[in-house]
Amino acid sequence: MNLEIITPGKELFKGEVSLVQLPGLDGLFEVLNNHAPLIAALKEGKVKATDTQEQTLFLDIRGGIVEVLDNHVLVLAE
Repeated sequence: MNLEIITPGKELFKGEVSLVQLPGLDGLFEVLNNHAPLIAALKEGKVKATDTQEQTLFLDIRGGIVEVLDNHVLVLAE
């Protein structure tokens, strides 16, 4: 699935991943391939993404919103 993490100032990440873990308001949750459509608010924390070569990336965010639709995950982060 395709992941984009965007802040008001720049694009932090864009690429293919197999897993994304996000800090939701009610706790951490994961998104995998073929996940149901979703829009959720995010709190301060770490976004964890695992790419197709099993490399793991961690990015700190201060909150934001995530949209999941058709194997595309868009994170609008602060």
